[in-house]
Amino acid sequence: MKHTSRFALAAVATAVLALNAATAAELTGTMKKIQETGSITLGYRESSVPFSYLGADGKPVGYAFEVCKRVADAAKKELGLSKLDIKYQAVTSANRIPLIQNGTVDIECGSTTNSLVRQREAAFSVSYFGIQVSAAVWKNSGINTLKDLNGKTVAVTSGTTSVALMKKFEKDNGLRIRYMMTKDFAEAMQLVANKRADAFVIDDVLLAGQIANLKNPDDFKILDAALSVEPYGAMFRKDDPQFKALVDKTVTGMIKSGELGSLYKTWFESPIPPKNINLNFKMNNYTKELFANPSDKGI
Repeated sequence: MKHTSRFALAAVATAVLALNAATAAELTGTMKKIQETGSITLGYRESSVPFSYLGADGKPVGYAFEVCKRVADAAKKELGLSKLDIKYQAVTSANRIPLIQNGTVDIECGSTTNSLVRQREAAFSVSYFGIQVSAAVWKNSGINTLKDLNGKTVAVTSGTTSVALMKKFEKDNGLRIRYMMTKDFAEAMQLVANKRADAFVIDDVLLAGQIANLKNPDDFKILDAALSVEPYGAMFRKDDPQFKALVDKTVTGMIKSGELGSLYKTWFESPIPPKNINLNFKMNNYTKELFANPSDKGI
């Protein structure tokens, strides 16, 4: 009897090993890369407060960056790895897609809009945030609507959707606007703070983050107007169904468990590093809708 049991156990063990080998052989794309290298590279932004930015210690932190870290944890668990080397790579609006396409970055969790145009070059997860594109101006500027930007100088960041949106608005409304292109959000906001530009146009929550980090945040406002509403999601390589399934499962799980809601309160409604500033940015209706009905639909 014992002899038979030993053979049975050996048969089961052999079957398990064969199954594991088959599973390993079936891995493709990013999941295969992670297993073979024992590492994953997370793309982060240096100044996209509070989504993904550098903390006082020079390490990336933020609401969206936490999502990236959860994905890394999920990949480690899914692949049964005892150890996973998590690497970090800074990205900008201009180079984030090329760095994903060439394999330098495996996933980017920041302030990236899931657009139909970008879907031609990269894939997106279920959305973890929703915004509206607006403008930050001095409160005493006399600018109260987007049409008031006629004849003004507007700062925009290269590679962002706000550039095309602003130019379309300009054309549709017969306006004349001067543009100043910048490499990142901090540079654009400083142009407004130093009165070299009259407004900075980008997503409303990014504007809130930039304003909160100025020396005189009470002197600025965000216009109660929108060029567009946009969903944010994690971005990774196209045609990679295994990795997309893992990412979507992770984000959806965070939404349904309430973890993402808790992270929202931590990063948008509480003091955050490095200056312990509270953005006081309540969850907008669009984000609530995305949480109620998780979707990877782009605009």
